[in-house]
Amino acid sequence: MTETTTSNALFDKSSSAGRAGDKVFSSFALAAGIIILTVLALVAAFLVSESIPALSAGEGELSGDQKSFWTYVLPLMGGTLIASAIALLLATPVAVGVALFISHYAPRKLSQTIGYVIDLLAAIPSVVYGAWGMATLGPLMVPLFKWLETYAGWIPLFSGPASSTGRTILTAGVVLSVMVLPIITSMCREIFVQTPKLHEEAALALGATRWEMVKMSVFPFARAGIISAIMLGLGRALGETMAVTLVLSPGAFTWNIIGSGNQTIPSEIALNFPEAFGMRQSELIAAGLVLFVITLAVNMIARWIVNRHKEFSGAN
Repeated sequence: MTETTTSNALFDKSSSAGRAGDKVFSSFALAAGIIILTVLALVAAFLVSESIPALSAGEGELSGDQKSFWTYVLPLMGGTLIASAIALLLATPVAVGVALFISHYAPRKLSQTIGYVIDLLAAIPSVVYGAWGMATLGPLMVPLFKWLETYAGWIPLFSGPASSTGRTILTAGVVLSVMVLPIITSMCREIFVQTPKLHEEAALALGATRWEMVKMSVFPFARAGIISAIMLGLGRALGETMAVTLVLSPGAFTWNIIGSGNQTIPSEIALNFPEAFGMRQSELIAAGLVLFVITLAVNMIARWIVNRHKEFSGAN
């Protein structure tokens, strides 16, 4: 009887301690969420308040004889979106293929080595990528630009004249694709590994080849996660500053991605903000507000897409 009473007392103490720990952890999690939302709201409030002079300025009040703020920021938005689109178009198929090879095809030792190398790419500073793109990749791509101008010049994107230095929006997009590659690869790899083994084995048992098993079991299960990984990579590409600043040769906006010109919002801010004051400073902060809104919209669209596919039966 005494032993039973003692064990019950110990159980009550452990239960109360567990409940206290749950309350503490819940409080910390709630505080962390509130802090994140507060910081985000403060950033948004700062951007809006500092952008009002530029957004409300009339013709002749902005620097550089701009007619309005939108005539200034729309070309920057175009350059930002073009560079990010090029990065995703190049990085996504490679990242998904590498992640699939690591998770379902490569031997364990080889997959660990490749995964380690891919993860190391994320640790390289962006300024190193920018220097590599400016000094090495750009000159190497000049012959490709001239070939595109000669044989694909009827397409507006390759209409030329081709850059002789290689410092173009296409080069910046290639550099960005290398930078977002480890992000997309790592997320896709973790999602592919979580595919239920019973589904894979059932597909193989029914006579499916390994590739058919991947199409029927792995890709449908990981669809929402792949979209999330791509959108995370897009967020990195949209906000990248130093690499694009070093690679690009600034100029007026053009649809020609193999010629000199174009600029992105982050690089525009990085190049001009240290010496800006007054209305010029408000213009740059307003450009940052536009980038903030674009990034927020991208994340909301990604969340909407993910929520549409979260009920996939393969995960249940």
